[in-house]
Amino acid sequence: MDIGTREEVSPEPVSGTVRPKKLLLRALAGEPTERPPVWLMRQAGRYLPEYHRVREAAGGMVGLCNSPEHAVEVTLQPLRRFPLDAAILFADLPQVAAALGQTLDYRAGEGPVLTPPIRSAADMAGFLSVSRLHEELAPIYETVRRLTRALPAEVTLIGYAGAPWTIATYMVEGRGGGPSEHSVVKQWALSDPDGFQPLIDLLTTAVTQFLDRQIEAGAEAVQLFDTWAGILPAHLFERWCVEPAAAIIAALKDKHPEVPVIAFPRGAGLGYDRFAEATGADCIGLDTTVPLEWAARKLQRGLGRCVQGNLDPQLLAAGGPTLQAETDRILRALSGGPFVFNLGHGVGKTTPPEHVAALAEQVRAWTTPAPPDQRG
Repeated sequence: MDIGTREEVSPEPVSGTVRPKKLLLRALAGEPTERPPVWLMRQAGRYLPEYHRVREAAGGMVGLCNSPEHAVEVTLQPLRRFPLDAAILFADLPQVAAALGQTLDYRAGEGPVLTPPIRSAADMAGFLSVSRLHEELAPIYETVRRLTRALPAEVTLIGYAGAPWTIATYMVEGRGGGPSEHSVVKQWALSDPDGFQPLIDLLTTAVTQFLDRQIEAGAEAVQLFDTWAGILPAHLFERWCVEPAAAIIAALKDKHPEVPVIAFPRGAGLGYDRFAEATGADCIGLDTTVPLEWAARKLQRGLGRCVQGNLDPQLLAAGGPTLQAETDRILRALSGGPFVFNLGHGVGKTTPPEHVAALAEQVRAWTTPAPPDQRG
């Protein structure tokens, strides 16, 4: 996959500079760590009252994501409250679709809406293009640059992008939504796979370039979210989730071999190990359904991969002894290998912040047991 040429003057890249060996980067490299690093998907966002004030000041979600000043602020907010080991860039998955030519809006009760929806190869050929991709996404790159200067020295900056299949579901359906609402994209993908393939190819190129620019701006690791990987049948999961992720990761590794990639194929089920083996991701994000013993045996020990996850966000919202017990179970099951503590999906909007604080403190207090041959 060609990452692409520069058509405008870019700032001096920081990729390749000497960086401190932070706890998260050590875990992603497969190194043993004294405790698992911890960060949470959607750790910045709507469960924090201070987030809503900034979003309102920015004029809504589109303004928030496209204002480096406001996006930096909301990225930093959870770090002021909680002892987390990473910050993840605050941006939104459909922004790549908007940068390719669709119009992105956020409607109350609906979330992101993309118009016009892409329903055929003819629709795609009419206006989608990577020619203005980086011009449209320039505010995000500026946010990354500012975060490299603003973050505490021990905190890792994670960039991110949606995976091609998941972005395609937004573009075709015209909005986000649950699996039951993905009938249009599935009908196109199943009935005309060769006609659907150019959209995946375009998005593979766009996502590769998007992540490349984030790394050049200062991201120390990146995560590829395939939120809707689990709605595809096995042979199309291979074609539209595994193969694009492998192409993106190979291109990034060719240019930035020192930058780890976390991949999250949510809902992949029995396809998790195939995905991990075929894509070359440094770390595999686990959703809430993945059995921990299987992940430890198959992914950590069998493939030698770091794993990330997989606390149920609803348990985090519930809090109390059940949260503590499940957190302990996950720590015991996965701390024997390279491991990043996280959720199986994002923080829910009704989550009390004090539950996040308690979780972070519990993980940070954990001591990884020494291997049997190192015990006294």
